[in-house]
Amino acid sequence: MAYTTKVNKVGSTSPISVGILGASGYTGAELIRLLHNHYEMEIKFVTADRHSGKTIAAVFPHLAHLSLPDLVSLDEMDADKADAIFCALPHGTTQKVISAIFKNHPKKKIVDLSADFRFRDVDVYAKWYGHPHQAPDLQSEAVYGLTEIYRASIRNTRLCANPGCYTTTAELPLIPLLEEGLIAKDDIIIDAKSGVSGAGRSQKQANLHAEVSEGTHAYGIGAHRHAPEIDQELSRAANSQVLVSFTPHLMPMNRGILSTTYVRLTGKTTEKDLRACLKNRYAEEPFVHVLQDGAPSTRDVRGSNQCHMSVSSDRLPGRAIIVSATDNLVKGAAGQAIQNMNLMCGLPETMGLDQLTLFP
Repeated sequence: MAYTTKVNKVGSTSPISVGILGASGYTGAELIRLLHNHYEMEIKFVTADRHSGKTIAAVFPHLAHLSLPDLVSLDEMDADKADAIFCALPHGTTQKVISAIFKNHPKKKIVDLSADFRFRDVDVYAKWYGHPHQAPDLQSEAVYGLTEIYRASIRNTRLCANPGCYTTTAELPLIPLLEEGLIAKDDIIIDAKSGVSGAGRSQKQANLHAEVSEGTHAYGIGAHRHAPEIDQELSRAANSQVLVSFTPHLMPMNRGILSTTYVRLTGKTTEKDLRACLKNRYAEEPFVHVLQDGAPSTRDVRGSNQCHMSVSSDRLPGRAIIVSATDNLVKGAAGQAIQNMNLMCGLPETMGLDQLTLFP
């Protein structure tokens, strides 16, 4: 199926060609949705081994009106067709795939949405994901893709490791506060809740409607894989080891993450100081909004690349409560991936990401 040529806002007819690996999942669908409105990127191929040969319409009926290439397997993929690649394959599978791409195409730009390149220490990766890292040479050059924190490094890399959804939501408010020494590094408790889409699109009993609806439950208690990722980034911000208490919960909703974080203040710091710090840090950021009053809700960021956050005083003296919200499929995945790829390709960071929140 032919793909319709785009004409961008400045009249060019040669947008950056992109490919999506693992396009049949929820993140793949979001990448397609967001890239459809991107004036400088054009989808040249999409892969999905289980759906090879099918049209996008057969896998995602809501995208049936788009003129897109048919799905192909990884073996059938022609990497020559793309200047930039979004890799949305499962954890543990991308290391060999990306290594092979770079071996034959060393100048490709890749944003990996799995956890395979997020950890700076390959031994930590092996401990939490159950197998040795298969591309340690690439791991050493990968840049962690929390855009608002590592923007300068992301611009100059060919391999960006997109952060996890829980981690993005937790790290954005906590990193500035730890950098400024406003909160204690040894007393951080993160209670996070996610929509079911965060568990992926594969058929699992735990994700069936009857299993999820009309209830909520904690999972990965004391052992979730995003905990060491959060530890890594907060430790870097604090310039010393940070270990958080992190518990995720599955909510009966399709998308969204709400993170409630309990912190202890240092010295004579107040919640007003925390709020002022965050407002100052993110004043010029297009996708981070610090609320003056109230607390964010997942419905306020649904479908957008926004992260909303708030700070409130705790009834316990010397403590504060931080609430942050993102859409796990956008700022927590596809949206941030495009934000990072924009930087890597020298494009305006916000391009293709100006969608307003879906409401109601």
